[in-house]
Amino acid sequence: MLFAVRMDVDIPRDLDSEARGDLVAREKTYCQELQKSGEWVHIWRCVGQYSNLSVFDVADNEALHRILWDLPLFPYMKIEVTPLAQHPSALAAGEVPA
Repeated sequence: MLFAVRMDVDIPRDLDSEARGDLVAREKTYCQELQKSGEWVHIWRCVGQYSNLSVFDVADNEALHRILWDLPLFPYMKIEVTPLAQHPSALAAGEVPA
């Protein structure tokens, strides 16, 4: 199942700089592991914001829920999830999904 996920991050400004650095490093490692596995298909930065728009390809809602809850930055995020379906006007609509 494909999902578009917008993540807006709001780390407290008074968080210890060492703790913040560790948190951000762990987030990056986790994100890249999921990209390598093929579950985190795309990630784009929202210009001028500490936000991203990502596409996940996972088995089901529960799999996405688990991934999002395991994000190191999850406690500091506002997350919006949109399930995706192929649009009939897309050029790829005539192709059989993999």
